[in-house]
Amino acid sequence: MFEWFVGLRYLRAKHRHGFISLISFISVAGITVGVIALIVVLAVYSGFTGGLRDQILGVNSHIIVQQLGGKISDYREVRKKILSVKDVTGATPYLYAQTLLSSASGGNGVVLRGMDPKSAENVVGLASQMIQGSIFDLTQNDNPRLPNIILGRTLAAELRVGMGDRIRLISPSGPLTPMGIIPKVKTCRVSGIFKSGMNEYDSTLAYMSLADVQQFLGLGDIAHGIEVTVTEKELDHADRIAENIVKKLGMGFIAKDWMMMNHNLFAAFKLEKIGMFICMALIILVAALNIISALVMVVMEKSRDIAILKSMGATSRSIMKIFFIQGLVIALTGTTLGVIGGLSLCELLSRYKFIELPSNVYPMTTLPIKVLPMDVTIVAVSSIIITLLATLYPSWKGSTVQPAEVLS
Repeated sequence: MFEWFVGLRYLRAKHRHGFISLISFISVAGITVGVIALIVVLAVYSGFTGGLRDQILGVNSHIIVQQLGGKISDYREVRKKILSVKDVTGATPYLYAQTLLSSASGGNGVVLRGMDPKSAENVVGLASQMIQGSIFDLTQNDNPRLPNIILGRTLAAELRVGMGDRIRLISPSGPLTPMGIIPKVKTCRVSGIFKSGMNEYDSTLAYMSLADVQQFLGLGDIAHGIEVTVTEKELDHADRIAENIVKKLGMGFIAKDWMMMNHNLFAAFKLEKIGMFICMALIILVAALNIISALVMVVMEKSRDIAILKSMGATSRSIMKIFFIQGLVIALTGTTLGVIGGLSLCELLSRYKFIELPSNVYPMTTLPIKVLPMDVTIVAVSSIIITLLATLYPSWKGSTVQPAEVLS
């Protein structure tokens, strides 16, 4: 096809005005930089979203099952029914309570979490987050009057306590007396310290065995709910499994999946990702405007050649193809270089982790990178489409050249 021959020849030929070649080079460079920026920014946002999800699921389960009224008395039977649901990998009962921890150096409000270490090992990620002690130390206690407790690293540092130290656990919901409500106080021994990677959890969570929390709060043999985990491949479809669990248990039960419980947070991340995509795409748009100016100047310079081609029988459609091919080559070159550069930069950031983040601000210590094939595909296709749209006007302008007016 002579359109390809002429179009590629125009790209390689030396123009009388060197400024045209410079604009073409700037256009390719602009597209390359824009694609690199888009790929890296989307990879960082995907990394943040995935990392935050992993951090949240490292402390919390995939699904929480509760009974209307807030208490489950037959939680052992309920747990067995939940484990029989397809794609459920684990289930463990839990108790939550707002309490106060006090040491010789001060006090701090915490969320006390009662757990059964045996069933919680594969449900809650606490076992892998322990930096001192073990979750099984909660139930291995020779002194029932001195229950064991596990603290977050930040909480332990604020209270200035370590392994084996004693702290006081205080609950405001004590017995009512003529003097008013008397808080419940229990002395505990620190048997473990964990680090989840999220300062919010490390500074506010404390764990005790389910039986010790039941005894301390005087609740009897009950649980506030059942935490459930599902298979990795069904993680993004946890809402469907939650519905199956409710159907299995019958009326009076509700199930909330991790996406529902953190909907606002991940919706904000998704909106920010779309916003950054639009902002970074403007870089490619600027490069596309350079393509318009470069091709318009080529049309003006090559108007005599166009007139000769038309007089030899070339159609307006063929002339449009010539300049469209020039834009296509620029688009493919810039996009290809941008994709290679973006993936290479992401690989460097992911492998060497030389950008560190403050741990007291972000849930990660280094810049997270997660390249999604769909994101790269969308960036590449968007870059090519924007660039090709920029070639339409110059191509049309070239096709309107009248041989009689130019050659006269």
